[in-house]
Amino acid sequence: MFPLPSSFTSIPLHVTRSFALVVAGLFVAAGQPVEAQTSDAEVDEAVDALFAWATDDAPGCAVTVSNGGEIVVDRAYGAADLDRGVAITPDTRFDTGSVQKQFVAAAVLLLAEDRRLGLGDDVREHVPEFPDLGHVVTLDHLLTHTSGVRDWVALQQLSERGGDALSLIVRQRGLNFEPGTEWSYSNSGYVLLKEVVARVAGVPFSRFVHERLFEPLGMPRTVYADDVREVEDRALAYERDGDGWRLDVLEGDARGDGGALFSTARDLVTWSEALGDGRLGAFVSEAIQEPTRLGNGRELSYARGLFLEDDPSGLIVWHTGSAGGYKSSVSRLVDHDLSLALLCNGGESMDRGRIANGIVDLFVPPAEAPPPVAEAEGVDVGGREGLYVGERDGELLRLVARGGRLMILGGGPLVALADGRFRVAEPRLTVRSGDAFEVRFVQDDAFDLVSMEGDAERFRRAETLAPGGTELAAFAGRYESDELGATIEVETGEGSLRARLNGGRPFDFEPAVDDVFQLGPMTLQFRRDGGRVVGLAFSNPAVREIAFARTGEAAVEAEPETAPVEGPVSLEALVGFYEAARPGNGVAVTVEGGALYAEPTGQSRMPLVHRSGTTFFVGEAGAPMTVTFTLADGGGATAMELRRGDGPGRTFPKRVD
Repeated sequence: MFPLPSSFTSIPLHVTRSFALVVAGLFVAAGQPVEAQTSDAEVDEAVDALFAWATDDAPGCAVTVSNGGEIVVDRAYGAADLDRGVAITPDTRFDTGSVQKQFVAAAVLLLAEDRRLGLGDDVREHVPEFPDLGHVVTLDHLLTHTSGVRDWVALQQLSERGGDALSLIVRQRGLNFEPGTEWSYSNSGYVLLKEVVARVAGVPFSRFVHERLFEPLGMPRTVYADDVREVEDRALAYERDGDGWRLDVLEGDARGDGGALFSTARDLVTWSEALGDGRLGAFVSEAIQEPTRLGNGRELSYARGLFLEDDPSGLIVWHTGSAGGYKSSVSRLVDHDLSLALLCNGGESMDRGRIANGIVDLFVPPAEAPPPVAEAEGVDVGGREGLYVGERDGELLRLVARGGRLMILGGGPLVALADGRFRVAEPRLTVRSGDAFEVRFVQDDAFDLVSMEGDAERFRRAETLAPGGTELAAFAGRYESDELGATIEVETGEGSLRARLNGGRPFDFEPAVDDVFQLGPMTLQFRRDGGRVVGLAFSNPAVREIAFARTGEAAVEAEPETAPVEGPVSLEALVGFYEAARPGNGVAVTVEGGALYAEPTGQSRMPLVHRSGTTFFVGEAGAPMTVTFTLADGGGATAMELRRGDGPGRTFPKRVD
């Protein structure tokens, strides 16, 4: 199958406190923690309420909080090992996932302070097998996610032969963008940086961080393990599987280089406090928390291995981590001298954002949010919908109208400033590198996208394509990528192309512009030589323009069977907009060509595949994410519930227009 980036899958994500306050009351119920250590009784009781769902026969979490340098919460809930009946304790070690990035960054900065490397060094000076991709990729580009190096996790999902992260990275023959011009989260950069540290220091990365970071700072339970199976006192990780749990621990190539940072909530709070009080020394402490700047001067909400968030209550320095069923979150509210570490082992059923924000609210009263931007009234948004093509490099942007607002698919809603002039409602680092851009229509079928720095690019409405069977047949065939060891087989469909990645389930790509076909955020851009189609470039939000050469005809395979929709429910009865707690956000459900689709606000459209009754898989048959519609007596839908496995669901009421 093709990986489908969407709002239903996760990338590093921080849930704001305001959202957590809305949903927190839905999940708190009576219950008792498995283990607790002494702290203020009222705080204990409030924290216990947030973990009321945790029992001794299910995965859980460990949490530590320091306030003004004093530990005020240090508690644990649930099971570390279900088979052996071992409880989680404050000394239990967890795989921290991407929380390790700040430790990698600190290791690089220590070597820079030692003058054994420079942040401006070309990565090829230290890892000569990294290919020459036409631009210098510096160590600082890697530290700040501005390198353009394709993310190895996305590459591995596409690759049929798999392999360790470094081998996938060095096989690449292109970048996502010119280094320093954009921000895009890439795990590849930190795989390369760990390799640089080991080669420059002359010792394994695990030994370097133990001797220079963990031991000096007093983090006795923290270890970088080259083999996760050798870690003592570790929690195992799980995901929901029906009524039970299945093991979900990443090892070997699934961990990129095979290694992982294991730590405790208590040790991670020690680390967070060390960042706050400068115990790493002036250079490292400042550099690791220094905001990144792009080449055009734009300051970003990311430093080196750490996110920076301006919250109404002040600056928050944070990072989350995910590795299989392990979920982690470490944050520091700088203005309140409050640090929090949360480590869980129950996969997607563990709502880190809600729990962490609920704990913060015990110590920091929620600040008043700024008033929303006033919008111009009576502005036409429906007439602006359509697919637009950038004149500069052929970038495709689709504008849609939802809930009376215009929005860019994948880019969030726009605020109407005047007729024909719009601004992005909430700039996000993951959308155009945090640009607070404007959309200014210069005529009915064209607009200028103007960056916050004043750079303008013209976009024109694309002509609607409806290629016939003969035209589509020119694209059919088998395409192979040497970079990935992957194949895409392309067949003709009803006015579309059906593509299979590595022999998986077919997906329909709709015509966009000449030689370009789209499925949500994914594109197939075909390449010709003398009029004949000879290859294609595959792109999604994590990897751009992976080259595939045409090598032959496509093999035709039978489609997997899915359950038909039966009984009193009809697809049309499910159509509508299902609202989230946040005004203007939610999920639009539509029917097209006899199929049901879900389109989260500002994100890509995904197919809903019928499972049974009013329940549908999100993306493909057998997917872990499902939606279930609630029907009124008359047969129309009144709400939908989004659920991963058998974890807690989120309900979206249907808007009544």
